[in-house]
Amino acid sequence: MHFHVLSITIPLFLLNQILFTVATTKSSVLYHPIDNIAVNCASSGNSTAVDGRQWTGDIGSNYAPLLHSNKGKLISSKATSTPLSPDPVPYKSARLSRWPFTYAFRVSPGQKFIRLHFYPATYRGGFKRSQAFFTVKAGPYTLLSNFSASLTADASGLDCLVKEYCVNVEENQPLIIMFSPSLGGSSDEAYAFVNGIEIVSMPAGLYHTQEGDAGAHVVGQNFRLPIDKGIALEMVQRLNVGGTAISSIEDTGLFRDWSQDSKFLMETSYVQPVTTTLRIKYTSIPSYTAPQKVYQTSWSMATDRLRNSNFNFTWKLPIDFGFRYLLRLHFCDFENEIEERDRAKFSVFFDEHVAEAKADIIKWSGGNRVPVYRDYVVRIEGDRMEGKHNLLIAYFLHNHESIEDIDTVLKGLEVFKLSNPDKNLAGVNPLPLSCALTSSNTKLWKFVYASSRNTIATIWVILLTVTNIGVYMLRAWGEKFGEKNISPSPPKGLCRRFSLSEVLLVTNNFSHEFFIGSGGFGNVYKALIDDGTTVAIKRLNLKSNQGADEFRTEIEMLSNLRHRHLVSLIGYCDERQEMILVYEYMEHGSLADHLYKHYYNFGNGTICHLSWEQRMKICIGAARGLDYLHTGTRRGIIHRDIKTTNILLDKDWVAKISDCGLCKEGTTNHSHIHVSTDVKGTFGYLDPEYFLTLILTKKSDVYAFGVVLLEVLCGRPAVDFSLEEEQRSLAWWAQQCIKEEKYDQLIDPSLRDQISPQCLKSFNAKISDFSYGELDSPEKSCGYVPTIYPGLETHPVFEPYIAPEYVFTGHVSVKGDVYSFGVVLLEMLTGLCAWDMNRPHQQRNLVGWVKPYLANQRKLATVIDSSWEERYPRKAALQIAHLALHCLEDEPKARPSMKQVVQALEFISATPGNTQCILC
Repeated sequence: MHFHVLSITIPLFLLNQILFTVATTKSSVLYHPIDNIAVNCASSGNSTAVDGRQWTGDIGSNYAPLLHSNKGKLISSKATSTPLSPDPVPYKSARLSRWPFTYAFRVSPGQKFIRLHFYPATYRGGFKRSQAFFTVKAGPYTLLSNFSASLTADASGLDCLVKEYCVNVEENQPLIIMFSPSLGGSSDEAYAFVNGIEIVSMPAGLYHTQEGDAGAHVVGQNFRLPIDKGIALEMVQRLNVGGTAISSIEDTGLFRDWSQDSKFLMETSYVQPVTTTLRIKYTSIPSYTAPQKVYQTSWSMATDRLRNSNFNFTWKLPIDFGFRYLLRLHFCDFENEIEERDRAKFSVFFDEHVAEAKADIIKWSGGNRVPVYRDYVVRIEGDRMEGKHNLLIAYFLHNHESIEDIDTVLKGLEVFKLSNPDKNLAGVNPLPLSCALTSSNTKLWKFVYASSRNTIATIWVILLTVTNIGVYMLRAWGEKFGEKNISPSPPKGLCRRFSLSEVLLVTNNFSHEFFIGSGGFGNVYKALIDDGTTVAIKRLNLKSNQGADEFRTEIEMLSNLRHRHLVSLIGYCDERQEMILVYEYMEHGSLADHLYKHYYNFGNGTICHLSWEQRMKICIGAARGLDYLHTGTRRGIIHRDIKTTNILLDKDWVAKISDCGLCKEGTTNHSHIHVSTDVKGTFGYLDPEYFLTLILTKKSDVYAFGVVLLEVLCGRPAVDFSLEEEQRSLAWWAQQCIKEEKYDQLIDPSLRDQISPQCLKSFNAKISDFSYGELDSPEKSCGYVPTIYPGLETHPVFEPYIAPEYVFTGHVSVKGDVYSFGVVLLEMLTGLCAWDMNRPHQQRNLVGWVKPYLANQRKLATVIDSSWEERYPRKAALQIAHLALHCLEDEPKARPSMKQVVQALEFISATPGNTQCILC
């Protein structure tokens, strides 16, 4: 056997290390990066690190930083203490500023390593260690946000920090890295700093997916995710399994550091490291993938533990919530030949998910001493503000009962965080080692250091509290939105993206003094931004029926559409699981506010009873906005939620359509735009035809606009449960009034002296065209309503038994059950189902088709169940038909009670001559 179990005797260990180093150095094939930049910030000339690498000072060089303010200063300073790092380069000096500054690098196109070096200390010039809070961006990517190097270093037990990233640089584009101090109540004290910056080219496809490759296996899912060049990566851990740390100069020319894995291994008392001097054969992967040292070390389990059926190695790695991670596992087998492949099979688990089941290393590599790697993607659900999740990586060896003294074929672990769709990689700062977490009326959280003997207890209380709150929020979020919350953020560049700190600043942390109203999306706040522009800020309520899909649609629609009668979207914020929209401010609120609402606090405004002329102008403006949506783009856009609360009025009373979160783009067939979809909208405005067929058309918006016209005329809402049942639905009640020409009952009392009877009649005729079309009665359009069950969104299950009043009001009552029973009676009489797409168009809805036949015995005979072949009591059939007709009355009050239905059926069954009753 070529392996030697390491003993604790010093001479053998040193001899082994000497042989090991000689063997690996002789066989190293280094990669030579095109760009190899190492900047020693705030120094001049060249500096040589302990490992021999050359660092260039930024003073007087092409790498000098640029300050983004005429007011501030960019400071070069030295720390008041000496770093404990064995290599003082690049930690002797730092660039610091209380204002944003950037470094610009002219590099070749392609994928690059970015490494940022930080020595958190107090620097001369009044820069206290605890005051460094800043954000770092590289091009469009947010690498760090409100980052505290001191808190991070203290939590990890390090003196100096290195943050490594992988980003792609486009051709003819400089790589710009910006350092920005965090804003807050003490913004004059916060500062940003950096000690060193590395930019190193990497081979194409080293971590990003190569062109033509399917990508990394998504654990727990049956698909692969390409790590395309639009995704940035942050190195979380790079571990040499079973071996010592490997310095950057010992890497394959890419200057990567490899750490020991022992502090992450959960069970170390029964394991011992092993090493070999055998040469590695790079036949499956490039030699720069990982140094030979990685593949020549591993862990071995003690013999008595090998007999244990629970034999495994498990690593616990802390990672941030709310991100996806790329996990690269490096494998190499030294023991087993091809004929022994069954002995080397193993399984890998990430948390409770199986990543590999009985994997065959020999099959992957083609032989021993041939290294390979496998890439996996895991998603850690939750809010990134919750902090850390302990990812468990477990390695199980199969057939280990007959094996003696064998090592793991897992040799190395690399873990990378993947940027979210908003190009963010930033996590949150860890808690201080000794602190009390307090809050104040300012907009920043501050950490106050404590020195009392109760510090440890305080920390545990804080940790338990934060954990409980985090779990509660995660559950609430998951139950409400499910996978929708992971939905990608809007594409960059559509409109302005506000930071959460900006929004908190202008709303005083969403103070009630800025609150002006609420809606289906959430609360609305009035605020001033930039040069004093007044805006309305809408913040998503977690209990809202809307979510990430509507948020994204609203941004995409309003960012690409501009019209005098559409509300302008200024920007959005999608940070820390917040979804916030920023609109132009509409001084006079919504049309509904002035028609029938009993309060109006939109910017301390007051209710104004609109004149007939004002109402007409508002209707015309809203109609123009809706027409623009329908015809202003190639495919046309259907709003799906036209209502008076979504028609807003500016300071000049100009009407503007708002709330485009439910919008649907149509087809290219402008003559008949339709989109099959599940029903969305507001009861009272829903087009019965849309509700009936699930076919969405522009006419669905037109129907809703007809209801708006009725509200304008009547001065009452579309649904009002305070009224008598037959008047609750405005569309239903108004239809009857118009048919009976009772126009005086419709008109708003405040308008009666402003509108002539002829004008009113003409207006009502137009409303009829908008709202009713060819629908003679509610049951023709609403004999059934579709119910979409969870998980069947693409295969709607129709429920053709619901009463028509539900479509107009959303109200459910016991008389609705009577209506449903009437539908059942029809099915029993005819032997047909209530809804059948295979029947001719006019006969698909059983109620609408058969109802006119129920009162006449001769007509009834044409639709009666043909399987009876005239063998049924005609009198009983007619009586049941009359009962069904009674149950299917349009108005709920006209329907019998179920007690009366039972009595009628019992009477029919007991009537002489009905002994062959079809109910028996």
